[in-house]
Amino acid sequence: MTVLSRTPLPTAAGPAAGPAPLGPAARLLPALAAVYRAQLARARVARIPLMFVATFQSVGILVMMRGVVDGGDNPSSRAVVAGSSVLVVAFVALNLLAQYFGRLRATGGLDHYATLPVPPASVVLGAAGAYASFTVPGALVTAGFGAWLFDLPLAHLWVLLLVVPPAGAALSGLGAALGLLAPKQEIATMLGQLGMSAALLLGVLPASHLPQPVRVLRDLLPSSYGVDAFARSFAAAPAWSAVLLDLAVCTVVGLLSLTLATYAYRRATTR
Repeated sequence: MTVLSRTPLPTAAGPAAGPAPLGPAARLLPALAAVYRAQLARARVARIPLMFVATFQSVGILVMMRGVVDGGDNPSSRAVVAGSSVLVVAFVALNLLAQYFGRLRATGGLDHYATLPVPPASVVLGAAGAYASFTVPGALVTAGFGAWLFDLPLAHLWVLLLVVPPAGAALSGLGAALGLLAPKQEIATMLGQLGMSAALLLGVLPASHLPQPVRVLRDLLPSSYGVDAFARSFAAAPAWSAVLLDLAVCTVVGLLSLTLATYAYRRATTR
């Protein structure tokens, strides 16, 4: 009599097993560096026109405002120069990044990033960092020209290098979130333009000249704290504690803005 065995026979491929486990996902910092380099190389072709347009726009605003704002060491001239310098960051980090992520979502480009074993934060941070990197030369040129035009001291121009990273992070996160949350590419473009207009009107005009309700709106603008920090540095004796406080607030707002952008990215890639 033949006895049937319940033990599965071995096969050429070995014993039966489940699907092979996937490799570990890339860590945040290496993935961030890879995405940043890829985005930087992609945008390098357009960096000269991009820098020229952003800088030319801010320099034009400085020239226009010089006709209505007195030069010299006064709060209005400081606010105009600081706001115009940070406006270069807003044009690239907010406006163009909103359009970029809106286009990625509309054309299915986000599917490529969704298949990569990288943390969502690295995609958002990498793209934001690459776009914001192009703003540093234009912001410095604008600040130097504005200080000369409005007769402000150049001794503390280096403060702008501390302002650009947190302001760029705040505006980049906001721009990415607008592009990722907008239901259509055209709406993302419109929101980017509106954000740019808000940065222009609320960031360049002196806060002391704005009505109280508009000042409240200005406080909600992420880059306004960076503008205030840079404007304080033009004073003959800057209040460094106030400068550091504004930078700290801008940094916190930037982290919150990038967190919102990361959430928007997860939401857009899982729908």
